[in-house]
Amino acid sequence: MRAVIQRVAKASVTVDGQVVSSIGSGLLVLLGIEDADGKEDRDWLSKKVANLRIFNDDAGVMNRSVLDVGGDIIVVSQFTLHAQTKKGNRPSYIKASKPEIAIPMYEAFVQKLEEDLGKKVGTGIFGADMKVELLNDGPVTIVIDTKNRE
Repeated sequence: MRAVIQRVAKASVTVDGQVVSSIGSGLLVLLGIEDADGKEDRDWLSKKVANLRIFNDDAGVMNRSVLDVGGDIIVVSQFTLHAQTKKGNRPSYIKASKPEIAIPMYEAFVQKLEEDLGKKVGTGIFGADMKVELLNDGPVTIVIDTKNRE
């Protein structure tokens, strides 16, 4: 799994002119899934997202997690995170999972994150043409790949 995690002051997802998710302060997580991803990847990434200390404490140091600050999360599926650009100028998405694999894994990740966060997590609509708006706070953007746990 690959995730782009953005600390936001606010974020929303709109499909066909209708807002399907919106949050104030929290995290916007763009999530890419590949066939090799499994339960271990899902569980590890969920825990990492919920506990990632990228919110400021009283001294202005990034020392608090979204759990600590009571923030919200939106997770948006984004197969393009697995783009391969080594050859030519047209990205290949061969590593990105097809919907029959990606949808159950995406839904399981959202469910696990809701358990770890202790509240509902917003989502986009898998496969829809989504308009994602965000006000990046900081800006703070973290990229995590479960196959390369740095």
